Amino acid sequence: MKVATWNINSVRLRIGLVTRFLREHEPDVLCLQETKVENSLFPTKPFDRLGYRYRAINGQKGYHGVAVISRIPFAKTCVQEFCGKSDARHMGVTLASGVELHNFYVPAGADIPDPVANPKFAHKLTFLREMALFFEKRPDRSSHPVILVGDLNVAPLENDVWSHRQLLDVVSHTPVETGLLSEAKAAFEWTDLTREFVPHEEKVYSWWSYRARDWKASDRGRRLDHIWISRALKGSLKTHSIIKKTRGWSRPSDHVPVLADIGL
Repeated sequence: MKVATWNINSVRLRIGLVTRFLREHEPDVLCLQETKVENSLFPTKPFDRLGYRYRAINGQKGYHGVAVISRIPFAKTCVQEFCGKSDARHMGVTLASGVELHNFYVPAGADIPDPVANPKFAHKLTFLREMALFFEKRPDRSSHPVILVGDLNVAPLENDVWSHRQLLDVVSHTPVETGLLSEAKAAFEWTDLTREFVPHEEKVYSWWSYRARDWKASDRGRRLDHIWISRALKGSLKTHSIIKKTRGWSRPSDHVPVLADIGL
């Protein structure tokens, strides 16, 4: 099963990029974040034409939003609210194959890495704690096939950013964020799929800022987009890729897709 995750930064604005990606890479399941559209206005026809007839959407007007687009039927769907907010940051599905998949859009946290001075940063930290608790209480970590994907808005390792030293005080790579993401990862004994394929000493990114005059030349990226798998799937990994070329497409998202092939 090929699974992709992509923060698309408005699915209606970039529907042409999404369909191009689907035609070129043909994932079985595509998880989108930051769709920025309420459910009734989600663009369904382009997906129907490509054979992606199953959709689980959790959206709202203008902000956030997540969706799971699939060629595989769903046995069930679920939405979990975090931090007491209905802000469209989670969509869960169980596929007909039995695989459970959770699509997350973790809050970005704004620019000031101080939870007292910055309520958005406090929200992010609380969200990460609750995400860990959501899985920690489950007893089936070793037996049940579960995939967690999404824009987690944290670059956890030193080589997940262009400069570890310079970004230690920058939101997305601060020690408190990377520590909480590590706790969330340990809570269900997740495997970080990208780092199963890319050695820890190698730089790897999935996001490049719009602020860069030439994003490719400066290459000041961060790895914010993740695919995690449960213990039951660890022996099933086949291939992995980060589709960097999409960052150079016309009117791109600042994130690029992460794609994995998992044998079932």
